[in-house]
Amino acid sequence: MIYVFVAGVIVIFGMILQTPWFKGWFGELQVNLAARFFLNNDYHVVKNVTFPAEDGSTQIDHIIISPFGVFVVETKNMRGWIFGRERDRYWTQKLHKNHSQKFQNPLRQNYKHTKTLTELLGLPETKVKSLVVFVGGSTFKTTMPENVTKGFGYIRYLKGHNQRILTEVEIEKIIKTIAQSRLAPGLKTHKAHVQHVKKIVARKQIEKSRAALEIRQNADSNKLVDRIQPGEEGGHSGRGS
Repeated sequence: MIYVFVAGVIVIFGMILQTPWFKGWFGELQVNLAARFFLNNDYHVVKNVTFPAEDGSTQIDHIIISPFGVFVVETKNMRGWIFGRERDRYWTQKLHKNHSQKFQNPLRQNYKHTKTLTELLGLPETKVKSLVVFVGGSTFKTTMPENVTKGFGYIRYLKGHNQRILTEVEIEKIIKTIAQSRLAPGLKTHKAHVQHVKKIVARKQIEKSRAALEIRQNADSNKLVDRIQPGEEGGHSGRGS
């Protein structure tokens, strides 16, 4: 009986490891640990921040505030080969020869986060920077922008910014504004944001289906027009008169 129980626990634990929730949590944990061990007191890390937005809410994995700027971090826990360019709408994850899938360009995804924070803090865009961190053993198969990093590479990116552009007073004000403006952390806020994201995804799928339907209908109409021979309509009119 004990073996059945242990086997059941292992199966359940294995299923949890494959959930998007766990992958997201574990990816963010790696970013947290790297920040704790490799960044000094110049850097203030605020994690899992949800702000209200016009269409619901926007959730930021990490905000790193420093004298060298405010860094908005989007974390991706993915494996396999990653293909993508800066301006592509979607990137591709290839896990093996016969399996690949599209996912939203994380730079485009992080643009809304960066824009929301820039407006909230009243800072120029030059002081709020987008940063994407891939964890999970993925390999870039196309050349990525310098603000798209893997693993601890994001530490090097942060330390590559060494010009002080924010004062201590400004940093304190930024931290206070974020604390006062964010939605209360917790399961309720997380569930509300997840539902908001699901609605957005569903709406986009409907829009995509409608666009595909319109393309098919237009193609069918063009084929019908092509099948009508020149003068055919006129011949019908003459017989009817």
